[in-house]
Amino acid sequence: MFCGVLGRSTSIHGCSPCRCFHALLPLDAFQMHFSSSQIWEGLTQRFHRAIALDFLGFGFSDKPRPHGYSIFEQATIVEGPLRHLGLRHQRINLLSHDYGDTVAQELLHRSLPPLLPFALLKDGGLLSPLLLRLMNFFSGGLGADFGPYTQPSQAELWDTWTAVRNDDGNLVRDSILQYINQRKKHRERCLGALISPSLPLHLIYGPLDPVNPQPEFLQLYKKVLPVPTVSLLDDHIGHYPQLEDALAFLNAYLNFINSC
Repeated sequence: MFCGVLGRSTSIHGCSPCRCFHALLPLDAFQMHFSSSQIWEGLTQRFHRAIALDFLGFGFSDKPRPHGYSIFEQATIVEGPLRHLGLRHQRINLLSHDYGDTVAQELLHRSLPPLLPFALLKDGGLLSPLLLRLMNFFSGGLGADFGPYTQPSQAELWDTWTAVRNDDGNLVRDSILQYINQRKKHRERCLGALISPSLPLHLIYGPLDPVNPQPEFLQLYKKVLPVPTVSLLDDHIGHYPQLEDALAFLNAYLNFINSC
């Protein structure tokens, strides 16, 4: 399914028949393919509607160039399917990862007082305006972000590269990475929504995550957030818990949802 927002085509995956809307952010073809096969069934059983989308410049969405990619534009694009599906004022559970965490923070900022009463920002970049690490999937090695016992196969790595290369997406990566400067510039805006006492927020964390390493990241998370809750996965899990230990990830998420 494709939805047109701001004159661009956004790829939307897995619309299941709505009490809840679920955004998995970001999900390029790599994460969508492997996450969906392992956790998608659990999400669709728990929620009346589960939706994942590719951000502009990711997966099968448009990848314009030259283009000034911005977190604010990406948040507006996420709002597009909400309007398209008549969910703009429905109760929403938000699930995000990495780049999507910064987009989720902008969505939460726009939703105060909250239209998004439950949010889960998952693993990586949650406090990204404070802890920054510039990561390149391939020159640095995508495998370095996984734990030693949960490495992606060569076929999975090839699928990742295929998704990135779709529509010459590799040529827009530098433009997309400008979000790092954007979140530094708008640090207070990004953090403001996270410290709202009315927002249930949970972190699912892989202890071997090199992007947000222990113990500094968890110490900062617990210091900044008013009610910091966290699911700490097995010691060998890295930056991609939803791929490295899908069952533990799903159970942690559903336990959080059921506790709200």
